[in-house]
Amino acid sequence: MRVISGTKKGLPLKAVPGTNTRPTTDKVKESIFNMIGPYFDGGIAVDLFAGSGNLGIEALSRGIDTCIFIEKDQKAMQTIVDNLQKCRLDESSERYKIDASRAVKAFEKRELQIDLLFVDPPYSKVQFYDLAKKIVEIGCMKDTGIIVCEHDKTVDLETDLETFTLTRRETYGNTVISIYRKRMEEGN
Repeated sequence: MRVISGTKKGLPLKAVPGTNTRPTTDKVKESIFNMIGPYFDGGIAVDLFAGSGNLGIEALSRGIDTCIFIEKDQKAMQTIVDNLQKCRLDESSERYKIDASRAVKAFEKRELQIDLLFVDPPYSKVQFYDLAKKIVEIGCMKDTGIIVCEHDKTVDLETDLETFTLTRRETYGNTVISIYRKRMEEGN
């Protein structure tokens, strides 16, 4: 696992020890960023269920100003910290060892405005994809924001997440990437 592009291109990233996390492969990660970017001019990203921090670190390397990493597992959080330090990106990040549902409530309280949201929970925890809908519902996604959901091919996510709609879906083996953007109103 490595940073694919941007200011930290080529730096290797540690995986979380054990079998509790499923890291996004470099091939899938590169495809995600080809679909949504590939580069950013600032903004805020949130990496829910961050695991090793792989996706958020890639976003930082490609120009996102700040990434908020949400991960409740201690080993995973330590891996995120190690990877951020290795890439010298710890100053550009916020890290919270917290349940994702509680994090969403905190986003609402601080009136966070998210440009890029990664939702990649354990494949068996299908109910957590509803958090993306909740984030839209509480007004924490910018109108120009992008939501990226990584899920198993047996999971059929909704076409609409409130005012955001599915704009692209790609399959890579057993992994599916679903991209959501704000639905354009009639007449715009």
